[in-house]
Amino acid sequence: MKKSTGSVRLALAVGGACLAVGVVAGAQLGSIVKGGVIAVAVDKFGPDINKGINSLVGQHGATTKFATKVVPILSLGAGGYIGAVQVSGREELVNKVQGVAQLEGQFKLPMVGGIRLRGLVPVSTKNPGKSIDRIEGVGVSAIVDFKL
Repeated sequence: MKKSTGSVRLALAVGGACLAVGVVAGAQLGSIVKGGVIAVAVDKFGPDINKGINSLVGQHGATTKFATKVVPILSLGAGGYIGAVQVSGREELVNKVQGVAQLEGQFKLPMVGGIRLRGLVPVSTKNPGKSIDRIEGVGVSAIVDFKL
């Protein structure tokens, strides 16, 4: 009888471990699917999203004479798509932009506590590595949120 109790315990332990791995894998799969949806949306609908942003800012008298384009926000290090932004600048520079690398950090100030920082840097690749090939003269002019 002791062997069967040990076997049951082993089976429960293995089953629990498999469930835990499944939950973690499911969460990662969800992130991959969301990143894929954002990538497809930006590639397919980027020009339409760009026109919508330009129309929105134009209604409030904030039009620009610069070129604009919608590109994905890239998580530096993970390489995943985590959103989209509109960039603006001279046309020849905007054409070089393939994405915007998001850099994150934190620091503390007296009496305020922690401050979270996010830098958005226009880059010439959709796969930034450890170094960034920044496109100077191009800035982020709008943030695009996706409801998934």
